[in-house]
Amino acid sequence: MTEVLKSELTNGLLTLIMNRPERRNALDPNLTLALRDATAAAMEDPEVRAVLLTGAGGHFCVGGDVKAMNEGSGRDAPLGQRIHNLKDRMNAARYLHEMPKPTIAAIEGSAAGAGLSLALACDFRICAEDSKITTAFAKVGLSGDFGGTYFISQILGSAKARELYLLSPLLSGSQAADLGLVTRAVPTDKVMEEARSFALELANAPTLTLGMIKQNLACAEAGGTLLECFDKEARHHTLCALTSDHMEAAAAFVEKRKPVFKGA
Repeated sequence: MTEVLKSELTNGLLTLIMNRPERRNALDPNLTLALRDATAAAMEDPEVRAVLLTGAGGHFCVGGDVKAMNEGSGRDAPLGQRIHNLKDRMNAARYLHEMPKPTIAAIEGSAAGAGLSLALACDFRICAEDSKITTAFAKVGLSGDFGGTYFISQILGSAKARELYLLSPLLSGSQAADLGLVTRAVPTDKVMEEARSFALELANAPTLTLGMIKQNLACAEAGGTLLECFDKEARHHTLCALTSDHMEAAAAFVEKRKPVFKGA
């Protein structure tokens, strides 16, 4: 990994740490490309059974690097090239959302703009009670990227998404949890402990099954018809029944013990 993104793989859990603490992990092209590549690799790596995304230095990510924007970084490129480059980097959020494995964001300090979008792309968010959560885009004259408008609309509905994007209020982690924007708000000194425990439990779960559940949910998110969702469920349920994890779970149920899943 590049130094702007650190990683470690332990017991099936891949931890990705955004590492620009001097800028509160603001996203620049190097970091976003590193995130794109790391999440793409994680999708296909059988050793990775869950992904935990967090930031260094007590902050998750404040979004785009506004200081670099003020310096005019990247403005000389043709418009079409700039759009292409941004869409390519935005794939990091798509991979976090679509990968057939659980993804978890551990949020300390600030999560704003595209940083918040990356957290919302994950399946779960463990957040410090005193974190500062905001869409931020409108306050800096931008409309938003990295899928944030999609994810907030899916999580909270259109009316609340409009409120959070157009007004850009600053929420604490506790307020975000009350809204349902994050999964759980915990004391600041417990965030990483809680997030790692939560993520490791998912890394030890039946990985293929969780991936197929995510595909079923994606069909519903995309507005699939009832028949299309039935077809997905029937296919995936039947495939899950053939996995060694299902057979282990059935045996463990009969033997009154905890199953040991291998992710296969």
